[in-house]
Amino acid sequence: MTAHDPALQELRANVAQPFERAQAMPKSVYVSPDFAELEQRHIFGKEWLCAGRAEGLPNPGDYLTMKIAEEPIIILRDRDGQLRGLSNVCRHRMSTLLEGRGNTRAIVCPYHAWTYNLDGSLRGAPAMTRNEAFCKDDVRLPAIRVENWHGWIMVSLNPDAVPPSETLAEVDQLVGHLPMEAYREVFREEFEWATNWKVLAENFMESYHLPVCHAGTIGGASNLNKMECPVGKEAFNYHWIIKNDSVPLALAHPSNTTLQGDDRRNTWLLAIYPSLLITLTPGYFWYLSLTPKGPGKVQVLFGGGMSADWMADPAAAEHLKGVKALLDDVQIEDKGCTEKVYRGLLAGLSGPGALSHLERPNYDFARWIASKMP
Repeated sequence: MTAHDPALQELRANVAQPFERAQAMPKSVYVSPDFAELEQRHIFGKEWLCAGRAEGLPNPGDYLTMKIAEEPIIILRDRDGQLRGLSNVCRHRMSTLLEGRGNTRAIVCPYHAWTYNLDGSLRGAPAMTRNEAFCKDDVRLPAIRVENWHGWIMVSLNPDAVPPSETLAEVDQLVGHLPMEAYREVFREEFEWATNWKVLAENFMESYHLPVCHAGTIGGASNLNKMECPVGKEAFNYHWIIKNDSVPLALAHPSNTTLQGDDRRNTWLLAIYPSLLITLTPGYFWYLSLTPKGPGKVQVLFGGGMSADWMADPAAAEHLKGVKALLDDVQIEDKGCTEKVYRGLLAGLSGPGALSHLERPNYDFARWIASKMP
């Protein structure tokens, strides 16, 4: 798996074309196991990935677990209230430690009960006094980089990765008027779909599919002729939709006097490379964070919540109930569409077609992927 990988060569030829002549990415970059391994090594093993929202771990000892490029990770709130990332593998016989989400006073290995403090230091190890080479103070779980970026828990295995506060500074210029750190997550779910992670990411990046794929839900709330798809930035792409009044929660709360004009009704779609996809409105947000599981499966973290002024509204629960039901229906539609695309990618007679001007973000995404490869 080198620069001579056939799928990588096809991708580089694809993105060498100007956008005015652009086509969808080659089939091989979606279905090739070798290309999927390149992505794990050069993208997911090096970039910043999202583990969810910081308010989802409010108390000391709250934790969640995840995998990054097959590396088991713990994200937790330590005794000092700081977010911390640790290896989720015991330093004794290498059992994994915690599973899922929860709260714990200490990290106890389920195999031999080696016990770690929330800072990763070893607290105790039964029956180890006769090993002269063993020193408890020398043992600790390896640390993993974690940053809180506007309320998002960002994690990276790469000690040299530039902080997201720097690489994503242009996000602040675009949507700084919508303070993401003040929004509050009220639901978080995980599921697996039978498609390639890039198919799902691209589906989020373009709204060209909305009138058809989402005809039963949100398709009528947008006007393709009013959509703008500007050239993407170095670390993300974006576009926005001017929404009508069909979903009140997508608009600024009536008590909000700060937002003016279209800022009161614009829906922003931010694709933070490689795999954090955020829909941000003045009233609510929802997001997807994607973890590939081979070429044909993707683990999806799906969460969302509301802005501070909508959270304070007496009718907040009712509004949220309606929006969550709508989003669930939207996810069902997206699942159907993206899984159909992957089945088509596996077909012998299929091939990539020309991109619409409304798919500019997909072109920028392809160029970013190619830029990260060896």
